Amino acid sequence: MNTKYILLFAFLFIGVFCYSQNMKEGFSYLENGKYQEAETFFKTILQEYPNSKTARLCYGRAVGLNGKSAEAKTIFSSLLNDFPNDFEVQLNYGESLLWNQEFNLAKAYYQKLVNTNAKSFPALLGFANTLSNIQEYDEALLYVNKALEVSPENPNALTSKKYIYLGFAYQKQQLQQYIEAEKLLKKCLSLFANDTNALLNLANLYLIMNEFEKAEETYVMLAKNVSNALESLNGLSLVAHLKGKEKQALQTSQKAYDLLFGVNDAARKQQTTERYIQALIWNKKYAKATRLIDEIIIKEPNKNWILALRATLNVYKSNFKQSLADYDQILVNDSTSFDGNLGKANVLKALGKYDEAFAAAEKTLTLYNNQKDATNFIKELKTKFTPFYEGKASYSFDNGDNEAFSVQNTVAFPFSTRLKLLGNYNYRTTNNTVTNNKATSHALSAGLKYQLLPTVTFKGTFGVTAATAETNDFTQVIADVSLNIKSFKLQTLDIGYNREIQSFNADLLDREIVQNNFYANYNVSTNFNLGWFTQYYYTSQNDDNSRHLLFTSLYYNILSKPSLKVGFNYQYITFEKQVPSIYFSPSNFNAGEVFLNLIKDENVTKPKEWFYELTAATGLQYIENQESQSTYRFQGKLGYKFSDRCLANVFGTRSNIASATAAGFTFTEVGVRLKWVFGGKSILKTGN
Repeated sequence: MNTKYILLFAFLFIGVFCYSQNMKEGFSYLENGKYQEAETFFKTILQEYPNSKTARLCYGRAVGLNGKSAEAKTIFSSLLNDFPNDFEVQLNYGESLLWNQEFNLAKAYYQKLVNTNAKSFPALLGFANTLSNIQEYDEALLYVNKALEVSPENPNALTSKKYIYLGFAYQKQQLQQYIEAEKLLKKCLSLFANDTNALLNLANLYLIMNEFEKAEETYVMLAKNVSNALESLNGLSLVAHLKGKEKQALQTSQKAYDLLFGVNDAARKQQTTERYIQALIWNKKYAKATRLIDEIIIKEPNKNWILALRATLNVYKSNFKQSLADYDQILVNDSTSFDGNLGKANVLKALGKYDEAFAAAEKTLTLYNNQKDATNFIKELKTKFTPFYEGKASYSFDNGDNEAFSVQNTVAFPFSTRLKLLGNYNYRTTNNTVTNNKATSHALSAGLKYQLLPTVTFKGTFGVTAATAETNDFTQVIADVSLNIKSFKLQTLDIGYNREIQSFNADLLDREIVQNNFYANYNVSTNFNLGWFTQYYYTSQNDDNSRHLLFTSLYYNILSKPSLKVGFNYQYITFEKQVPSIYFSPSNFNAGEVFLNLIKDENVTKPKEWFYELTAATGLQYIENQESQSTYRFQGKLGYKFSDRCLANVFGTRSNIASATAAGFTFTEVGVRLKWVFGGKSILKTGN
């Protein structure tokens, strides 16, 4: 062989070998995620070898993986022009579409690639990832499984499969298809045992489903990996709160908070601190929560998560205007914030600004489609402004041989969030089993309820009572006019006038006694569980008699879920004239009692659940100068909420307090009540 050809061959061999060796360094950068170094490296290579397909491909990948997706797409487009049939170039171009989030273009492109080569692992996996990004999860699972057939146990494909399952489950959750979501997450866990993301998603699903026991079990399972201790404790604290166990929630959160020493992960520190402050708020430890919030705000001013905590604290303290200011600032920082939008809706509702509250909740749903909390908020608000009927039937008797049967019917028709039309019809028949004296009355009234201001509501009803008694048939005008005023934080005042007919028994109804009542109710709540209610009545009667009645109650809330309160009641009554032969009318009457009240409020009871109320009281009463007499009072109700629109309950009262009967001691009443939201549509119309 000619010497010059031998030398040329040797130089070519050495050049190719050196070039190959030089490229290995760049490959190493790509494999180890050092994309900036890889980008710099291959850019240098291309200066010497500008036409190298391999160097151009590697440079494009380094650029794209370094966050410059548009530039990478340009590089691969150029390569595709130079090598239109090169499958490797086509694969990289398809991946650049994913980097640029051009998922619809990527779907069509990868479809062509898998049609060209149905056994190409990169094509199958790229197609699966594309379908996952456009939430076509059924097809995504199909193609990721095909990719795993080509390359069994491939870690990239397994990771994609896990996130496809998680995305698919979340999609089902958003559609409120909770059973299907649960099945997908359990399938994911069967393939990826004790996976942190899958367990967290499953626990969150159970919280949404109100399956608190299952959520608790899932958070306990999460703790099997000691690195998940914070997430487990934070979740268990939330579960305890949702189960109404506030002390347990704080104790659990305290454990997580104590573990923060030495934790450097900012996100985990924030989540744990957030849960701890929430637990303090749930337990009404407002001073400590305030100190922590203030300390963090100094270090991290204007951060949404801490502003949301301060807003929540102010909601619990009924500082709604301050809370609204924080939610507004959150939305200035991020108009799409879920906490900001739905939090603002709740505060506006508390402030009586119902139209604005509805608009804020609607905006939340446009940003977070079908989100359960926002959906429930709107449903509850719509129910509040939907026509309803309430009926009550009762039977009562006392030791004065009086019996009565009554039926009360009430309807309400909202015309707006401020105006509501009211209607009422009452029927009552009463008789004395000894004297056989009987009387019947019909009362029909109508009126309206109008919100003058967010803090002031007017209510006025007018009607007639028609009565038939032993010696007297008559018709009288009845009326009830009042103002409800939320004068200050945690305070409400009712002032009003009420005109009614004494109809407790047949003898009273026969005498046509008209009562003109001027009254005021004043209630004060506190942030430390103490409350005080006071009521005053001045009554002028058409029999030239008058009455003063004062009732006051001091109570303490022991529990909030269910509500448990204990307290002391005092009542004072005086009549200008004493006519004991006609009705109970002492010159002075004093009664004091201690009471216990247990309530599961029907308004917060979920559909297909029971609600109840029980009051037990005992005390002493003093009638003029007589010896003190012991008293008792039992009141209760038990009901069932069939749906958001229908509930029913039975109720009963037993008491020997003189003022409770207006005619003697030992009064008993039993009855049944039905409430039905019958309107097909609320006056609040959903925009989307």
